[in-house]
Amino acid sequence: MAREREPERGARRVAVISFSTLRSDPRVLKQLPLLAGHEVTTIGHGEAPDGVAAHIRVPDEAQAWQYPRIPVIARRYRHAYAHNPAVAAVRAQTGPGRFDAVIANDLDAAGVAAWLRAPLGFHLDLHEFAPEQNAELWRFRTFVAPFLRWQLRTYARQARSTSTVGHEIAQRYAREFGLDPAVVMNASAFQERAPHATPDTIRLVHAGAALPNRRIEEMIEAAGAAAAAGAPLTFDVFLAPNHPAYAEELARLADRHPAVTVCPAIPHRELVARLAEYDVGVHLLAPTNYNNLVALPNKLFDFVQARLGVVIGPSPEMSRVVDEHGLGVVAGGFAADDLRSELMRLTPARVDAFKQAADRAASALSSERQSDVWRDQFARLLA
Repeated sequence: MAREREPERGARRVAVISFSTLRSDPRVLKQLPLLAGHEVTTIGHGEAPDGVAAHIRVPDEAQAWQYPRIPVIARRYRHAYAHNPAVAAVRAQTGPGRFDAVIANDLDAAGVAAWLRAPLGFHLDLHEFAPEQNAELWRFRTFVAPFLRWQLRTYARQARSTSTVGHEIAQRYAREFGLDPAVVMNASAFQERAPHATPDTIRLVHAGAALPNRRIEEMIEAAGAAAAAGAPLTFDVFLAPNHPAYAEELARLADRHPAVTVCPAIPHRELVARLAEYDVGVHLLAPTNYNNLVALPNKLFDFVQARLGVVIGPSPEMSRVVDEHGLGVVAGGFAADDLRSELMRLTPARVDAFKQAADRAASALSSERQSDVWRDQFARLLA
């Protein structure tokens, strides 16, 4: 049973909407404490997060990606949006005028937020650049992207304020849709932790989803080749089996490299503590679509809170953070050989310096500091 916070005098009725499993949605869970003292109703999948006044549960089988195909193809976009099963489930359980303000997470929720007609308006957190989410697929480019652009013009522009995960995406939303998103990076909570000395054999780690468009095989090949050429290192790859066949393929590839091990995913609550057992976090994210190119993922910030050095590819957003804080090395390209060259040059002394830089940056790159942006935006919305 979720423990309810008592609303304060002058409290607003606030809806927080996300078509995700709310109890495990990192951005939603960071937003809720900023609304303490208000009467908060969450709307989304799964059980209610702790501390909210009420919860509207969207059935698990009603997913936001399940837009009716024919109306989308025919560009009957209002009909397509209204008949999305997740949207319809919310409309069946609440209505306009029931909330003073709305916090909407991701573009799919923007239309619902506008429909609720909250007198104080709504804030929209855009997690990625929506029209490019799967742009490597021709069906997406042809049918889905125009629908998402329509949602941005029709619903997102009604938001009183917006936010997103990185500067490149914010600038593109500004150029193409006239939005002015603030940047709230996907940072991890601050952890008090001291860096440990790097041993002679450097322990590399990667943790994330097994998705083919990320080309994780490039990291495995790079580490395996570096070790075979004499670099004293090991590489553990913790994979969530989002794509089981791909995860099995990666495990077979790792079997050919004695220094590389593919492991089951680490539970999120244990992630940073487990990462801290290593020396260097590796993330070479192939730019197979725009959002991959400009990604600023939470794993980079997990590495910082674990006090690891970092080796990444030349992704512009990640490179900016790594270079600004001296956290590690940016490879010259996204191929295995680009990464192998950088791994060959790692030494315990260099890695120790990167770990110290991570320790210095841990507070600035924490979710607590990033959430200050939302705190200001929500205060203006609810004033």
